[in-house]
Amino acid sequence: QVQLVESGGGSVQTGGSLILSCAASGYNFSSNCMGWLRQGSGKEREGGAAICTGADSSYYADSVKGRFTVSQDNAKNTLYLQMNSLKPEDTAMYYCAAEASRIWFTSGGWLGDFGYWGQGTQVTVSS
Repeated sequence: QVQLVESGGGSVQTGGSLILSCAASGYNFSSNCMGWLRQGSGKEREGGAAICTGADSSYYADSVKGRFTVSQDNAKNTLYLQMNSLKPEDTAMYYCAAEASRIWFTSGGWLGDFGYWGQGTQVTVSS
């Protein structure tokens, strides 16, 4: 049984940093794509950052490029999202997702056909 457990969310002020972690179990960590998607209140879910097939490729939404960095530690079966220079518009529930065989681009972002999802961790950025 695949389990994805996120941690590291919280409340920070504008300009602050957070590191999200996603511990995966029951899953071949280096297969296909894993990613972080987010959904703000009243907004549609959007892709934040994704990493595919052994870190050969990574994808970022335009809104987070240069501020967020996705990485994975295969030995620890953990996916990370380093978030710097946080803005109030980054406030959202952040979800770890795994097992996407396809990533497609949207206006300013991306989505994927992820098969597994975590429960989410809340990030709140205050001005």
